[in-house]
Amino acid sequence: MERLGERCLSVEGLEAFGWAARDSSGHLSPFVFSRRETGEEEVRVKVLYCGVCHSDLHCLKNEWHSSIYPLVPGHEIVGEVTETGRKVSKFSIGDKIGVGCIVDSCRTCESCREDQENYCTKSVATYNGVQYDGTVNYGGYSDHIVVDERYVVKIPHTLPLASAAPLLCAGISMYSPMKYFGLAGPGKHIGIVGLGGLGHIGVRFAKAFGSKVTVVSSTAGKSKDALENFGADGFLVSTDEGQMQAAMGTMDGIIDTVSASHPILPLVGLLKTNAKLVLLGATEKPFDLHAFSLILGRKSIAGSAIGGIKETQEMINFAAEHGIKAEIETISMEYVNTAMDRLAKGDVRYRFVIDIANTLAVTRS
Repeated sequence: MERLGERCLSVEGLEAFGWAARDSSGHLSPFVFSRRETGEEEVRVKVLYCGVCHSDLHCLKNEWHSSIYPLVPGHEIVGEVTETGRKVSKFSIGDKIGVGCIVDSCRTCESCREDQENYCTKSVATYNGVQYDGTVNYGGYSDHIVVDERYVVKIPHTLPLASAAPLLCAGISMYSPMKYFGLAGPGKHIGIVGLGGLGHIGVRFAKAFGSKVTVVSSTAGKSKDALENFGADGFLVSTDEGQMQAAMGTMDGIIDTVSASHPILPLVGLLKTNAKLVLLGATEKPFDLHAFSLILGRKSIAGSAIGGIKETQEMINFAAEHGIKAEIETISMEYVNTAMDRLAKGDVRYRFVIDIANTLAVTRS
């Protein structure tokens, strides 16, 4: 591997251009590197849009203590196929496609055999992941990417490309637990904690399933968006003891999207008997939880992480059929560091998406 200042080029492969962080300051700047040649079962994809996920911020700043620098983030990738390997059967040049959080897995374990590659212990992350040959992956804040067709989904023409990008992480993160835990459908009452990048999409999916949905948030000012713009049936301010007490024992399930430390005992109280609280946010501090809050009601707490490729395609198709899309703010590549600062403060409605196709190339000097 040859390193020349802002360049990271291998002997083989095609030159690529993106933005990378070099250290835990998280500051992104132009970066030249290389992508491998397109393999027999792979597609080369011109990146059109890439969503900005909160995990990008965690990784840029090495908050999970696993970052590999230089780091090119981005796992909400929407693009166009520009080259196909000779054994590719699912995609053709010109197809609009999506690449989410993983780009490989062992393909033989029980999780892989059951189309749950996201739970394969040897799955390979789209960025900051290490391929089986030892090379480090660079993500979608770049002009193109090479991916095995098994880990690519097709974007229906009815979905706006920019607002489809966040569905590849935020969307599937909400869709999968609703389906798996039996919360999708009429007669079910779902609580969604947090009205952010995940939560707002979750409300839209829940309503499309026919479920009753109540948003639980510490920010009272989000009630109008929740009720009027996203169609929630109810809104609870989590710090209002009266509201929370009145809603105790009313929910079949709760999906908690919040990654900041917060009490979950009041959320358990909202659950009906036999109901479950599903955690999506990775909080730094452990929860304070009394066993009796679960025992007296046979309640349970579970976790969920994105979804397999088959389910992600199912989710994308469902979103297209029901007109579900993310509420986004489209930004230029040059704005990305400002966007990260805003994201850290929660100042986004509700997901940043980088217009890679129209704004990346001009940043190259």
